[in-house]
Amino acid sequence: MRPFIALVTVLAGLVAAHASDDPAADFRKADKALNETFRQIERRLADDPDAKARLVQAQRSWISFRDAECDFQSGGADGGSVAPMVVATCKAALTSERDDQLKAYLDCEEGDLACPVPSE
Repeated sequence: MRPFIALVTVLAGLVAAHASDDPAADFRKADKALNETFRQIERRLADDPDAKARLVQAQRSWISFRDAECDFQSGGADGGSVAPMVVATCKAALTSERDDQLKAYLDCEEGDLACPVPSE
């Protein structure tokens, strides 16, 4: 049991070294940016209700994935005081990555058939 506790302590230190003083604030900031990008895409899809419905479904599925992934990542800290920080750090990182993915849709080249978002 002692090696496990030592591992969790080391991991918590690593997470803390790479996180800001307030991982929850980092997550809120990333979530706000993601929501702004999402709304930009929704506006571009205003004339295509099927595409907008696919976007909404994809985002709901992604949120479920993000939450499950962060729950999995924080499993080593279950019940510990560091668990909320691990979850918040994970959510901030994945949310920022998702924002980057969505922003890429806003910058597709004209005629890119693999891009579901029309250019402005």
